[in-house]
Amino acid sequence: MSWGESVSPPSPPPAADERRAAAAGEHRVIETRGLTKAYRGGRPAVDGLDLAVPRGSVFGFLGPNGSGKTTTIRMLMGLIEPTAGTARVLGRPMPGGARQVLPRVGALIEGPALYGFLSGRDNLRRFDAADPTAEPRTRTERVGRALERVGLAAAAGKKARTYSLGMKQRLGLAAALLRPRELLVLDEPTNGLDPQGMREIRTLVRELAADGTTVFLSSHLLDEIEQVCTHAAVMARGRLVTQGPVAGLTAAVLGPGGHGRLAVTTPDPADAVRVLKEHGLTGLRADGDRVTGELPADSPDGPPPDPAELNAALVRAGVRVRALGTERPSLEDVFVRLTGEGFDVAG
Repeated sequence: MSWGESVSPPSPPPAADERRAAAAGEHRVIETRGLTKAYRGGRPAVDGLDLAVPRGSVFGFLGPNGSGKTTTIRMLMGLIEPTAGTARVLGRPMPGGARQVLPRVGALIEGPALYGFLSGRDNLRRFDAADPTAEPRTRTERVGRALERVGLAAAAGKKARTYSLGMKQRLGLAAALLRPRELLVLDEPTNGLDPQGMREIRTLVRELAADGTTVFLSSHLLDEIEQVCTHAAVMARGRLVTQGPVAGLTAAVLGPGGHGRLAVTTPDPADAVRVLKEHGLTGLRADGDRVTGELPADSPDGPPPDPAELNAALVRAGVRVRALGTERPSLEDVFVRLTGEGFDVAG
């Protein structure tokens, strides 16, 4: 090489790239780029997924059965290889970083794998013994604490084969909670639980989040997500539809300047529909004595009519108003508007 030749700066070593990527995603416990899983002869189960799960969140992964949720989780946990794209969990690429990542993650995927001939307590002892970082001298204490947290202490001595589906779900969750985890991944954790059991699991998830654990919660139950999650992503047919804070997802339905729906209870629904239409409401529907309609968005001419003004207009027209108020869309409204699909609200 002569002195006159230009010299390009050396490329940073791969380790430096890895450190930069980890630092950039420090506030995200899960991050995917173009994550795809395609099976021969069919459309992709997961198609180009870009997901960002903030540290410290309770993140709801929402979609109907068959939308790609479990396939995504299996890729995140290194159980199957993606066809394309990348996934990072706790700052490390998966599945390559599984050995460093998985000891920091608790997971319940597709139901727990239990030894039916062992008691619930002995199943947990087996799970704990399989963890090379677990201290054997404190195993009994850890197992007892996990059983207490999921409400199985009284049934700990019974054979797992005698457990109901809901009890097996609880035991699987207890296995994920044997050690403190930075990230807890739960795939349909309330499957098979009665309403009381569902409430208890929701309370437990909130407690874990308050202790600093990020919870990634997959569910097809809108009610479950709405009650417990701070953030959510909506999947449909293998694709990500939207993601963000739960409180902000309704903006995807309302749009800029949207004001939700007006609901009027009246024994004169036909007259109410006529008056409200004259004042710019759209999508008017009458169901018995209840009339609902979408308030118009902000326009250059000003904001939409105030509900008090609409109430006065209805009364002037002789409409008997028993109740009037505005409604914000629920997650069910968000999902139906974005995907055109129906959805389970509470199972």
